[in-house]
Amino acid sequence: MSDGDRAITVDQIRKAVEGAPPGRPLAPTVPGAQASAVLVPVFEENGLAHLVLTRRSTELSSHQGQVAFPGGKLHEGETSEAGALREAWEEVGIEPDDVDVVGPLEELATVASQFVLAPFVGILPGRPTLVVNPAEVARVFDVSVAELMDPRVHHEERWDLPDMADRPMHFFDVADETIWGATARILYDLLVLATGSLR
Repeated sequence: MSDGDRAITVDQIRKAVEGAPPGRPLAPTVPGAQASAVLVPVFEENGLAHLVLTRRSTELSSHQGQVAFPGGKLHEGETSEAGALREAWEEVGIEPDDVDVVGPLEELATVASQFVLAPFVGILPGRPTLVVNPAEVARVFDVSVAELMDPRVHHEERWDLPDMADRPMHFFDVADETIWGATARILYDLLVLATGSLR
């Protein structure tokens, strides 16, 4: 795949997410799971779509030091979309009014920490001015979708997990970070939705 083929725009992501079939909510099928949500912030620069990511603080109670989208547990009575916007504001200073939420991606369940995670794709008007909350975030950075689609960046492994034999696990090595777990799964789902394939 050439660099030109990897030049995905924000408009392509918008159309892909808006046109996706609705996903199946997982919450009723995961007893005792904690509802949570993340925002997948997207902005365009030089004709390329970029995604905002964080590396979580090592002081947090779960997923310490892992790369993630801004997000966390929902408050009582809070919708998943509202929770994703609130967390993005609290963690990295993305103003909720600046986010055009174009739709959700498939919900997923985390294996170790028993979360049901609802991702929402939100388009920003341009490169955001980010203000990091150091209690929650060790680093904030962005990567272009073109970088993530480089075949040298992504690889897949098959893991045997409790009650889930031969589970596909995705990894992205980019921006001096290794992205894996739920965040890598969200990235993989978004890229396949926007492009049809990573190859």
